[in-house]
Amino acid sequence: MVKFYNQRGTAEQWIKEGKYTLKWARLSCHDFDDNQVRLHLFALAYNIGNFLRRLALPKSINDWSLRTMREKLVKIGAKVVRHARYVTFQMAEVLVSRSLFHEILERIKRLKPAVDWI
Repeated sequence: MVKFYNQRGTAEQWIKEGKYTLKWARLSCHDFDDNQVRLHLFALAYNIGNFLRRLALPKSINDWSLRTMREKLVKIGAKVVRHARYVTFQMAEVLVSRSLFHEILERIKRLKPAVDWI
């Protein structure tokens, strides 16, 4: 019985995280089909966030919430600098250090599909 309630509490935490981080309770379209598509996109974003959190974040920060990931990894201020032959992004190092950001990118790069379907 206790195990059931623990699982229920965990599921409620996941729902709350998606609700507040992605605002998936905001289905403001007038058409049912539009709201259905919007909810599917929210669920996809939530699953991608969990995928990145579980497989691409280093152990030191893999307990970050989706909100923290969004604020520190996705919403990063950057300046685009164009030169004759290349374009670079100068990113703010306030929330995430350069070494941590590169480590995350390397972990994403090492991920491989389980099945060769591409």
